[in-house]
Amino acid sequence: MNGYDKIPEERKQQLDALFEAFSIIGDDTYVYLCDMQYDFSRWSKVLTDDFGLPGEYMYGAGAIWEEHVHPEDRNAFHQGIDDIFSGRSGGHDMQYRARRKDGEYDVCTCRGIVIKDVSGQPVYFGGAIRNHSQQSHIDRLTGLRNQYGFFEDIRSHIDNKIPMRVCLIGISKFAEINELYGYTAGNAVLQMVGRYLMDHVGNRGGTFRMDGSKFAIITETQTYYDDMERTYEELRAHFREGVRLGEEYVPLELHGGTIGIDDFITDEETAYACLNYAYDESKVNKQGDLVEFRNELSADNIKSAAKLHSIRNSINNEFEGFYLLYQPVVDAKTERLIGAEALLRWKNDRYGMVPPDEFIPVLEKDPLFPVLGEWILYTALTDAKNIQRIVPDFIINVNLSYAQLERPDFTDSVWNIVKNTRFDPQKLCLEITERCRLLDMKLLNNVMTSLRAGGIRIALDDFGTGFSSMGLLKNLPFDIIKVDRGFVQKIEEDDRERRLVYSFTEAAGIFGADVCVEGIETSGMRNILKDMSIHSFQGYFYSKPVGLDVILESLQSDSGEMCFMKH
Repeated sequence: MNGYDKIPEERKQQLDALFEAFSIIGDDTYVYLCDMQYDFSRWSKVLTDDFGLPGEYMYGAGAIWEEHVHPEDRNAFHQGIDDIFSGRSGGHDMQYRARRKDGEYDVCTCRGIVIKDVSGQPVYFGGAIRNHSQQSHIDRLTGLRNQYGFFEDIRSHIDNKIPMRVCLIGISKFAEINELYGYTAGNAVLQMVGRYLMDHVGNRGGTFRMDGSKFAIITETQTYYDDMERTYEELRAHFREGVRLGEEYVPLELHGGTIGIDDFITDEETAYACLNYAYDESKVNKQGDLVEFRNELSADNIKSAAKLHSIRNSINNEFEGFYLLYQPVVDAKTERLIGAEALLRWKNDRYGMVPPDEFIPVLEKDPLFPVLGEWILYTALTDAKNIQRIVPDFIINVNLSYAQLERPDFTDSVWNIVKNTRFDPQKLCLEITERCRLLDMKLLNNVMTSLRAGGIRIALDDFGTGFSSMGLLKNLPFDIIKVDRGFVQKIEEDDRERRLVYSFTEAAGIFGADVCVEGIETSGMRNILKDMSIHSFQGYFYSKPVGLDVILESLQSDSGEMCFMKH
């Protein structure tokens, strides 16, 4: 015992009792407690395991722990402990680096206090150590493991090649519960849902509280979709009966997405992106029915977690495999080149060329997505400047995702890229889709107004494909509407299509917007539409999407008067 008096069993039992009390209120920290008379301590087992200490019970624990403190922080630590045991201090609050058993250092904050007896003599020194290098894995509201624990468990399953099925479940219109009943009632609902999920899933898998009103389930035994769907429908039926708030029962509607993982090629972030995609489909398009992300490569299912994992890695690897094609936009009267739409592509040796509609919808909520969006804009503006040396008034169109528009720093990032590329903002047109109806209209209006104030044009893409197109045109300041190709495919033989496109041009004129028609494939379509008030055309009759080099070569050979007719 290195000269220490052996602590009596009665004192040790008192120490244990007080330590247990400390542990209950210690939450997500390492707890320690020292009997100062015998310099005998008990420390959290998790800490002793993580940092390779001799055990939970130690004599002279301060000196032992000091050996784990980083040499540069050791003097301050030693002085603090010395002040406490000499009576010069009643506690401490310090931060230092401590060495784990693998040799790496974690940043820790240690807070402790001296506990005295009725006569004022120091008896115990106890407190808690918070390891800032490890996030807490417990959700304080529900007691479930939180999203850090969720990602840790996904990663563990993948690393150990354990097949699993994951389900993400959310409460529909949860914000209304907070508004009607208050946040205390909303928290009670989350606690009741969390408890029921944990009891219902039981030993079949793990249950997690994610962000907001979302929960997750991971099972090893339920590797089939049918099993998870049955569990999900049982949950829906239960919560439709309502949860009790005061004297009334409030019914809850759920939405959910699921994915089975058994290939182990992917990582936890990609798996969660796929899961979120399925979850959003349930929420937006399937009225809460469980949606499965089919994690397989086949002729009818081109999405897979493995492919998306490769694409995500490409973003981190300096966008390797990503490139832009450009589909020309021509003046409807002169048929001269006036602009082009930048279209993202990705390819590698295993999967070949992958168009964006196969991965953008899945990656929209991924933390990496804004970085990809900035790369697209920067690359498009840089390429457009090369074209503008030949066609000075050339306008580049760049597509935006609603996930970009809802970010608070979106407009700042656009203006930074415009500034860094020294691009004329009046020759940039940003295209948004009808899906932007999901955004708050006030937010969207503010973003568009800010961009247009600096000269950037805004286009509404795929006009007419959704129920909200006319409402968006009425309430938001668009410069251009792009009529979807679906409205002109039969325009040569269908008078209704001609009248419908004509009505679109009239509506656009009322709100001061120009019209671009997509999907022009024949001279007959072109001839019919040239008689309408249409500003520009885009389609395979003029050109398929091509690389920058093809556009520059054609411009140079045509002496600056590019026309893709007859292509």
